[in-house]
Amino acid sequence: MLDRYNPKDAEERLYQAWEASGAFRAGNKPNAKPFTIVIPPPNVTGSLHIGHALNNTLQDILARFERMRGRDVLWQPGLDHAGISTQIVVERQLQERQTSRQKIGREEFVKRVWEWKAESGGTITRQLRRMGASCDWSRERFTMDEGLSKAVIKVFVACHKQGLMYKDTRLVNWEPKLQTAVSDLEVENIEIKGNLWHIKYPIDGSDQFITIATTRPETMLGDTAVAVHPDDERYKALVGKRVRLPLSDRLVPIIADEYANPEKGSGAVKITPGHDFNDYEVGRRHKLEALNILTLDGKINDKAPEVYRGLDRFDARKKIVADLEALGLLEKVEPVVHAVPHDEKTKTVVLEPMLTEQWYLNVKPLADKALASVRGGRTKFVPERFADEYYRWLDNIQPWCVSRQLWWGHQIPAWYDDQGNIFVEETEAEALAAAKAKHGRDVKLRRDPDVLDTWFSSGLWPFSTMGWPEETPEVKRYYPTDVLVTMFDIIFFWVARMMMFGVHFTGKEPFHTVYIHARVVDEKGQKMSKTRGNVIDPLTLIDEFGADALRFALAIAAAAGKDLRMGKSRVEIYRNFCTKIWNAARFCEMNACVRTAGFDPAASKSTVNRWIVGELARTRNDVTAALEAYRFNDAAGALYEFVWNVYCDWYLEFIKPVLSGADEAAKAETRATAAWVFDETLKLAHPFMPFITEELWRVTGEQGPKRESLLIAAAWPTYAFARDAAAEAEMNWVKTLITEVRSVRAEMNVPAATKLPLQLKGASAAEAEWLGRHNDLILRMARLERAAAANELAKGSAQIVVGTGTAGLALEGAIDFGKERARLTKEQQKAEGEIARIDQKLSNKEFVAKAPEDVVQELRDKREEYDAARLKFTEALKRLG
Repeated sequence: MLDRYNPKDAEERLYQAWEASGAFRAGNKPNAKPFTIVIPPPNVTGSLHIGHALNNTLQDILARFERMRGRDVLWQPGLDHAGISTQIVVERQLQERQTSRQKIGREEFVKRVWEWKAESGGTITRQLRRMGASCDWSRERFTMDEGLSKAVIKVFVACHKQGLMYKDTRLVNWEPKLQTAVSDLEVENIEIKGNLWHIKYPIDGSDQFITIATTRPETMLGDTAVAVHPDDERYKALVGKRVRLPLSDRLVPIIADEYANPEKGSGAVKITPGHDFNDYEVGRRHKLEALNILTLDGKINDKAPEVYRGLDRFDARKKIVADLEALGLLEKVEPVVHAVPHDEKTKTVVLEPMLTEQWYLNVKPLADKALASVRGGRTKFVPERFADEYYRWLDNIQPWCVSRQLWWGHQIPAWYDDQGNIFVEETEAEALAAAKAKHGRDVKLRRDPDVLDTWFSSGLWPFSTMGWPEETPEVKRYYPTDVLVTMFDIIFFWVARMMMFGVHFTGKEPFHTVYIHARVVDEKGQKMSKTRGNVIDPLTLIDEFGADALRFALAIAAAAGKDLRMGKSRVEIYRNFCTKIWNAARFCEMNACVRTAGFDPAASKSTVNRWIVGELARTRNDVTAALEAYRFNDAAGALYEFVWNVYCDWYLEFIKPVLSGADEAAKAETRATAAWVFDETLKLAHPFMPFITEELWRVTGEQGPKRESLLIAAAWPTYAFARDAAAEAEMNWVKTLITEVRSVRAEMNVPAATKLPLQLKGASAAEAEWLGRHNDLILRMARLERAAAANELAKGSAQIVVGTGTAGLALEGAIDFGKERARLTKEQQKAEGEIARIDQKLSNKEFVAKAPEDVVQELRDKREEYDAARLKFTEALKRLG
């Protein structure tokens, strides 16, 4: 074997071998029970980030685990066409060439997008291969594929015929640069520095004013009322009167509405139904006109005074403020930090509430079915608490605006005649036939130019990828899927919509389990962002440490419900774990530990071999149970504990004397056991660390019986033998004794070269026998001068409870008891002081409420550390007596 494992030499070669073998392909086991996962389709414009790395690592662990358990696994890959994001990318390319989509026309623009997709799209799928993702790439789909597009059209038309799809003029979030509606869920409120302008509105027929405050003075051109609270005594006499709108010289009423907050500002608010969602609702209650004063590209339109027409909204703001000041109507300007809605994709474009006609889907009937599926237990959330967020959204669901004013996406299958009649059909031919049936003659139709919200097609992903609406063999075999692995932030965007569409159109829940994984944050617990400079590039980590180290670091940190802290140092730890495994294989090779044909682990005679076989079986059960329950961190933790601590640090140390001894029978059994246990460990580790385990499977397979397959296709371990309780009790007692002696030596600062005597008092006959049988081992590993049973412990002994007895480690002459007692007391008091300081902070409710979440969590973590230290020092003081 090579001295060390080099991921760069192995990973690409191994991945190609897996693909060439057909291991990723579904359908290889036609008689097996299927197991299906659909990948959350990344954007075609995307590249791998640390969230993708976590999400796909967890999916791959499940896919490889179930594949090894004999299931017919379909891990369905694919890409989302990402309407807005992709259109932005291609429009930027056109700008660089001094042209635009408007100049080249829709047909040519869409052609350019497809060309871009062929050349540059799908970078992320190549990057997922570097992570080791074992998707069935032969079935890769794209949301704009012909088959998926057919499903989208089918659903739209069906919804229309069921009376669920309709057109309406309502207030939407409008993106003025792209000139399209944006989903409420795709709005990101970003806090920015701004101003609160306090403006005086003259009361008609009076020399009095009523003052309102606004952060958007340009919208006052569209005001149609001023509202006050009905119980506000200051304004009761003004209700029903009118104010003269500054600059526009329009009269608008003063109305009473509970939306106005008497405690906020002056207690009076301007009402602009055409440009504010709350004002829109007030306007509906009071039958106010919703006046739109903006063009679709964010300029002042001709419904405003002429002097402002054509100005950009932000230029208009400056002029309006200056004009108000000149008229003496600007009472004061107050600097504020406030949340402003931005496009979640670009983060730069300030969105405008805009009255436009759009297509809406009445999702309430679909939502009721989707709610019943989770409440009835047919689909469960893991962790369960995330079901509450699902309920909260679906219980309060509003009609979904599904149309977007883009050119890239699924064009809405609606056609219009000259009279404005709408014909919604799956094809133009069917629309023409419907129009002819209505008019009794052939008529010309024009197609709706809008496309559907990207999430519309994504909502069909679990079944459209398998060929629905056709009753394909894939739909019959692999749908419904088993588990969806995703993050909490798209429960609304995606999970709920898949549930709604899946239950409504297929009559089946699209998956029985929704596993919600943690958010990846930096090592300090802070959210990753470019502005903070703490974004982690998974590909950089793979280049430095290998894919397995990153995968294992992510899996072992993926505790349900807790942010996953990640950084370079954490990945480095699990690179060292990979090295530990490689070195264990080298130890086996150097000591001729080779697999033996027909090896029977249950036939081992040696206690230490029976013990390690039992420990392996326990680990197998723990890993299996944890993966079945989606406790990825527990599964990885159990594996880590077995490999590093049990197999490498204990078993291999235990067997060194045997391997160098003269008992050939014991030597042969131990070599065979060590090789067999290592082989089984590779199987358990493979879902987490596929590359290094596959490479070791190949290398160790060069000796001993011929391998029947690649490791990816090997069977998951199952054992018929019972664990040997006696062997476990014996070796665990030996382990505990050595561990406790080492701990005392460290606590008491005993020099490493000093060998101490040990007496064992009050032990059972079996424990005394174990001490004798393993005496040489205990002396060597605990650095003892001698170890024997005794009736009394020597003076100045540190006492250690082991099993039924008490071991005394004679420290007289090895340490200064007075100094050690003083040092330990000082350390104990220091830990207690830190605990008190942290408790004082955490008991301050105001501090906990205002402090960043990562700061509070860091304090809690620190408290745990100090508490553990306090207990350690307390225990050490007890040992000194």
